[in-house]
Amino acid sequence: MDNIYLYMLIAIVILAIADIVVGVSNDAINFLNSAIGSKAISMKTIMIVASLGIFIGAVFSSGMMEVARKGIFVPAMFNFQDIMYIFMAVMITDILLLDFFNTLGLPTSTTVSIVFNLLGAAVVMSLIKISASETQTFADLSNYINTKKAIEIIRGIVMSVFIAFTVGAFVQWISRMIFTFQYEKKIKNFGAFFGAFCLTAITYFIFLKGLKGSPYYKDIKGLIEGNEIFIILGSYLVWLVVSFVFQAITKKTILLIVIAVGTFGLALAFSGNDLVNFIGVPMAAFHSYEAMQDAFLSSGTLPQDFSMAVLSKKMPAEPELLFIAGGIMVLTLWFSKKAKSVAETELSLSRQGDTHEKFQPNMLSRGVVKGTSWLSYAISAIVPKATQEKINKSFEKPQVAALTKDQSIDAPAFDMIRASVNLMVAGVLIAIATSMKLPLSTTYVTFMVAMGTSFADRAWGRESAVYRVAGVLNVIGGWFGTALGAFLAAGFVVFLIQWNPKVMTPILLLITAGLLVRNYLAHKKSTNKVAEEDSLSTTEESSSVQGVILESASNIASVVKRGNKIYTVAVKGLAKQDLSALKKNKKQVTKLSNEVDDLRDNIFYFIKNLDESSVGASNFYINILGYLQDMTQSLEYITKISHKHINNNHKNLKFSQIKELQEINNNLDNLFENTRIAFETNSFIGIEKLINENSAVQTLVREKINKQVDRTRTEESSPKNTTLYFSLLVETKDLLKANAYLLNEYNDSFDAKIKPATISK
Repeated sequence: MDNIYLYMLIAIVILAIADIVVGVSNDAINFLNSAIGSKAISMKTIMIVASLGIFIGAVFSSGMMEVARKGIFVPAMFNFQDIMYIFMAVMITDILLLDFFNTLGLPTSTTVSIVFNLLGAAVVMSLIKISASETQTFADLSNYINTKKAIEIIRGIVMSVFIAFTVGAFVQWISRMIFTFQYEKKIKNFGAFFGAFCLTAITYFIFLKGLKGSPYYKDIKGLIEGNEIFIILGSYLVWLVVSFVFQAITKKTILLIVIAVGTFGLALAFSGNDLVNFIGVPMAAFHSYEAMQDAFLSSGTLPQDFSMAVLSKKMPAEPELLFIAGGIMVLTLWFSKKAKSVAETELSLSRQGDTHEKFQPNMLSRGVVKGTSWLSYAISAIVPKATQEKINKSFEKPQVAALTKDQSIDAPAFDMIRASVNLMVAGVLIAIATSMKLPLSTTYVTFMVAMGTSFADRAWGRESAVYRVAGVLNVIGGWFGTALGAFLAAGFVVFLIQWNPKVMTPILLLITAGLLVRNYLAHKKSTNKVAEEDSLSTTEESSSVQGVILESASNIASVVKRGNKIYTVAVKGLAKQDLSALKKNKKQVTKLSNEVDDLRDNIFYFIKNLDESSVGASNFYINILGYLQDMTQSLEYITKISHKHINNNHKNLKFSQIKELQEINNNLDNLFENTRIAFETNSFIGIEKLINENSAVQTLVREKINKQVDRTRTEESSPKNTTLYFSLLVETKDLLKANAYLLNEYNDSFDAKIKPATISK
């Protein structure tokens, strides 16, 4: 038998290890986010609990392995050669697709990825076989694909999105109606009953229902079946006693135990359901190779003649391989940095408070929010006001000090009530699917449960709804992209392998390795990037005018320094017609403008935290931010028109115009450099000198405008050049005007009692 199949098997095994790493990096959010978001238990405890759940859950996976062997295609219709090509294509595309989503920091479904990879590769291989046959037609494709099972799997995955969101929202709404946001008092009285209910649901559905997927179920089948009611009641009583004892001894809420057990159970359910996505194909390839090897040695059967009907038979998964896979998953959980980036997406979308929204609103998200608002008003018109007031009272949030977006990120994303519901509902739904041997998407379930509970908790208020909905739609759109991308990519790759396996297989493997290394290095670079030296920071500590003056000075120094560089690059870019430099300059000014906008977004929190005697500080701060925004807007326009002029290949500015711009730039450079030094060293006593210097540069710009007017009347021949030059001068004048207002604001508000330094000359 040709050694290429052995090499393929080895490559598939290596790819499987890498697939576990990238797969767990993406799916870690499924069982970590509820515990991480609530911050009820330490990160170290969360990791230990989740690791135990993953490792133990690995032994529950054997019943799911059949999906990779016969869940998507009919094995008997393919020979060994076809199957190895299909499996190789599936592993290559699966690992690249998952790593792509990890690099973007978006949660996707490893289940959908493997299912549609298998479907795409099998369909293309089937079409190749049909085209080579003289008797078969496209209608015979249904003989190759396990259509009924494939549709059942796909339908289950799609339905899970709606079921998970609806069930999560309903259970959370009921829970919040009972406990409200100020649940501390009620949890002391009713927490034991609620905790016992959650723990009973988790233990029954995950541990007992989940056992149906393991080879050990037959040993206890007689004890479980027919006694479910007694098991549930007994479990509830046991957990009720445990809850009362725990709360009495520790004086802590039982929800801590719910979150810990729920994290363990969800990790176990994830491992039991999703391990097939990583090692199902390699194990099927190994069994196929074993069967082919036996047939070749016993009767000399060739790979292209050996039917893979053997895959239709039930084959137990090797426990050793499951344990090894579980160990790799645990190590990945501890050391993967990409898992943290993916986790941030779900936490930001489900966070109860304000945060830096990761997604921008779009037309669809705006339409959904407006439609939902209209429906809410319609329901309000029907429901009696007394009922509405009673419901609204349960959703009143406790009064706390307003947190900035940065502070909100460090605070718990949601409370322990929601974390408990997330874990219970997601775990129950996944365990039910596992017991039915349906490869339900754990990502879809946990993500949509989290979105449903946050929706029920009114986390998507008028301030954030359009951003959160846009985020959810982006993630769901990514899921459909996963399905389509997996189908097309796997089909294309299997076509290339089948065309010339000895040439294309090593080429594809090298491309895969190169892309993985590149993505790893790119992600490492982005995660290790520290805050830039000149980045802007929010003013949070001081409430007096003098305190805000000092704290704002560093931001002004940063804007002036970066603005000076942006203006210089624009002038030099025009002089040298350097399109690349002007393009990069546009990105820099956009980044600066966004940072100033972020500062303005925090005005609410700044004013909220001021004391009654510090109104002057808020006026000063608002004025300063307004001037900074005016400066960045002028810089934005200057960079935009400069880039547009060169990009459109218009005539160069005249030498005299370039020389005048450089003269202005030199004067502006001196002004901004002196301004930067003054604000970096808090040398506010010399601001009057800066005001005079600013006025001199303004006079220079006016002179250049008048000079260009004369040129236009007598010698100018290019309308585009004239428009560009006037626009540059006018915006430079506006830039200087905003700088003058800022300097005057500091000069008027500065208290000479603050120790001044001297301005460097």
